[in-house]
Amino acid sequence: MNWWTRILDFISPRLCVVCGRRLSPTERSLCAVCQLHLPRTAFQFSPDDNPMAQLFWHLAPVQRAAAFIYYQSHSEMAQMVYQLKYRNSPDVGEDLGRLMATDMSLAHYFDGIDLLVPVPLTVKRQRQRGYNQSEMLARGISDVTHLPVVPKALKRQVFRESQTHLSRHERQENVAGIFVTADAAALKDRHVLLIDDVCTTGATLTACAQALASIEGIRISVLTLGFTLH
Repeated sequence: MNWWTRILDFISPRLCVVCGRRLSPTERSLCAVCQLHLPRTAFQFSPDDNPMAQLFWHLAPVQRAAAFIYYQSHSEMAQMVYQLKYRNSPDVGEDLGRLMATDMSLAHYFDGIDLLVPVPLTVKRQRQRGYNQSEMLARGISDVTHLPVVPKALKRQVFRESQTHLSRHERQENVAGIFVTADAAALKDRHVLLIDDVCTTGATLTACAQALASIEGIRISVLTLGFTLH
């Protein structure tokens, strides 16, 4: 952190997005205590057979799947997702992406991955929010792994309704066929890692993987910030 940033931090202190405590000059978005107490899943150590990976079995050709933490709506830890998605804080996404990548790299989760593909928003939703939170996570991951981000590999054609209150079957129907590939040539014979913020039923990621599956030689894996306990 340079001297100018330190002055700004003194004038307008940065706060932890979880507990609200003042961050030290070396901390980014989360304080050290909250980082320590993150409910990590450890899915990266069994990436082809864990509760998240099982969501894709027989539905989409996903080789490995993992989430960084367990996610529970309205919990203290959920504050960082709310901050990222609804409080105009794209920098939080990049910071969390770096943190995810550092943890996941210990399990060699990125070995063999060629490209990072964030799950897209509709044009309207991205215009309202100002950014795609999944792309911000991918940018942070890229900072650590040096893997290129391909933000326009997928395109979301329509937005039907929010997934929040739908059942698993309703979620699958709600997103069926809404994603199309926008740059198939760039993905041919590549191992892509789909990036999203939270996985609940896997319906959105399944729809993305199904859209990508028609590309020649493609391999698909998944990484999200959170995984919702059922």
